[in-house]
Amino acid sequence: MAEPINDARTAPVAVWQMLSGLKGDALKAWRLAETQGRASVAERGLDIPYPFGWYPALLSSELAIGEVKPLRYFGRDLVIWRGEDGQARMLDAYCKHLGAHMGYGGKVDGNNLECPFHAWRYDETGVVREIPYAKTIPPQVKRPCAHQWPVAEANRWLMFWYHPDGTAPQWEVQHFAETTDPEWSEYEISEWNVWGSIQNMAENGVDVAHFKYVHGTASFPDYKLSWDGIRREAAVDAKMGTPRGEVDGRIAFGSTGPGQSWTRFTGISETLLVACITPIDKDHVQARFCFTQPKLQAEGEGAGLARALIRDICKQFDQDKVIWDRQRYLPDAVICDGDGPIAHFRRYYRQFYAEWAGDGDATPLRPVTMERSRG
Repeated sequence: MAEPINDARTAPVAVWQMLSGLKGDALKAWRLAETQGRASVAERGLDIPYPFGWYPALLSSELAIGEVKPLRYFGRDLVIWRGEDGQARMLDAYCKHLGAHMGYGGKVDGNNLECPFHAWRYDETGVVREIPYAKTIPPQVKRPCAHQWPVAEANRWLMFWYHPDGTAPQWEVQHFAETTDPEWSEYEISEWNVWGSIQNMAENGVDVAHFKYVHGTASFPDYKLSWDGIRREAAVDAKMGTPRGEVDGRIAFGSTGPGQSWTRFTGISETLLVACITPIDKDHVQARFCFTQPKLQAEGEGAGLARALIRDICKQFDQDKVIWDRQRYLPDAVICDGDGPIAHFRRYYRQFYAEWAGDGDATPLRPVTMERSRG
């Protein structure tokens, strides 16, 4: 009797049941809707620190000169504005005077932020520079805020630095030339709310076994991983099926710190994915995928394949989200030999938790390269 044929295109049952009927607007709504019935932060082991680093706040185009917007990230209410000099600035949202949220009704005065309640005016360090109806400024609001929120602009995004102690940035934002190259397309953006932990999401990238059981791949991927200080990179070479037959393809992934990551796809269609993933609360992460491709491919003869590649990438994220939305973080997870370098990833990732520094489990920062052969 012939061996049964396993169709690698068939999604595993658990994920398929969640996603099979979702298409178009219904799928987009599911990606953003709150997951009901999930366990509490404590029950899921998610009451852990936030990792420090650079994170995306808004697209550059979403904040005009003279505009003020409210934000919420890292369990804090924030306010961001763009001064008349074109620079974006960020502060904790609440006025030191009587606690008004300055993201609602606040306005820009020169390069400073004016509170909507009594027009107290702040600079980017949190110093009150002017109270229009007062003769003197109280001395306690002449000092900078203990928690600073540095902002940088890169890759058509406004990035901000998070550190629990408000300390200065420890590295620079990484820039990608394609994002401002006129020969490359405007961003195509997909967005999700993930009701889980940013560490669980990041760990997914080194979890080899899940590709078969969540994404339906026929086998485990071949890849090479490298770790060097705050950076990690991976590369996967694979045969990719197209209507014209198989083509040689490569998927290259990298991250700088926990908050800035990218993926480059070559073979079917050159594609740069800028992944913008930022924690809102302990069990809520905002994820936005920004895709750009050479215009000759995105708008030319191969446009169909280029769009199909983006759809497939987003489908895989949908499949992962089914797991992440209810996943628990297990600090003492039981790892087996086929899981991939999860333990090494956790040692690498631990360096970004300021609250855990010096507890005897420091991350090795020396360069390391690992290879995984197909299983």
